[in-house]
Amino acid sequence: MNAPQQTEPLSHTTEKKKKNPTIVRLLSNRLLVRGAILILLSVIIAIFAPLISPFDMLKVDPAHRLAAPSTLHWFGTDNFGRDVFSRTMYGVRISIMIGATVTIIASVIGLIVGLLSAYYKVLDYILMRICDGLFAFPSILLAIAIMSALGPKTINVIIALSLVFIPSIARIVRSAALVVKEKTFVEALKAQGASSVRILFLHIAPNVLSPLIVQVTYVFAVTILTEASLSFLGAGIPAPIPSLGNMLYDGKLAIYTAWWMTVFPGIFIILLVLGLNLFGDGLRDWLNPKNVVLNRRRKKRWQRKSLS
Repeated sequence: MNAPQQTEPLSHTTEKKKKNPTIVRLLSNRLLVRGAILILLSVIIAIFAPLISPFDMLKVDPAHRLAAPSTLHWFGTDNFGRDVFSRTMYGVRISIMIGATVTIIASVIGLIVGLLSAYYKVLDYILMRICDGLFAFPSILLAIAIMSALGPKTINVIIALSLVFIPSIARIVRSAALVVKEKTFVEALKAQGASSVRILFLHIAPNVLSPLIVQVTYVFAVTILTEASLSFLGAGIPAPIPSLGNMLYDGKLAIYTAWWMTVFPGIFIILLVLGLNLFGDGLRDWLNPKNVVLNRRRKKRWQRKSLS
């Protein structure tokens, strides 16, 4: 008689099946992982800024003004003797707070405007002409003009930047919604008597989230750069509140004698924007339909190998 074939232990087979191919695909997306790491580090700095900062961000110490980086002041001091490291940590918090707030406001309003424009032809002409008018101005010039009218306040910076980025999001949502609007299931919902609100926000809106999510990361990054540009020009966050932009504004007055006032805030701006751009590019590749089909094929091959 032939000897019975040895079977693989059940526990080992179960362990193989527990491996999640989705996690494997996420970790293989290098752009997404690297961007997520940089964003996570920036968020940690923003949350724990009071614990990380060794000095008060507003504490003035004229006796140690323009001190070079040392063991006491890691990033040196500014022209008022304030610790640059502490102000940079709080500056990251302010920049992320403004970027996140502007992104949420612009995304929500842009989503509503884009959906209404795609669904109603009368509103489409009115809303898109307003967006075209806002598009006629460069974003930084439009933000400066709005800030000149409203005044230098943090809330006014948020309002100005939100108005700047709403048209771009509305355009993207409208383009995606126009395609979804012609689908068969939308016509079926209309025939069943479904309300326009239900069709727009329960059926069309979920189908336009993919391009919107990618655009959100771009808006977040550009918001941080635009806010920094406004503050650098003296039209953004008012002093003495530290933002990465107005720290650059203070540093440009002493750039030849105190390089650390501009270098360190500039490095954190670069890292934060780089992380958002890498994360957005990774999301774009992840949500690409061609890559989704390829990932499904890889998943099937992985499952066959795990069972063999």
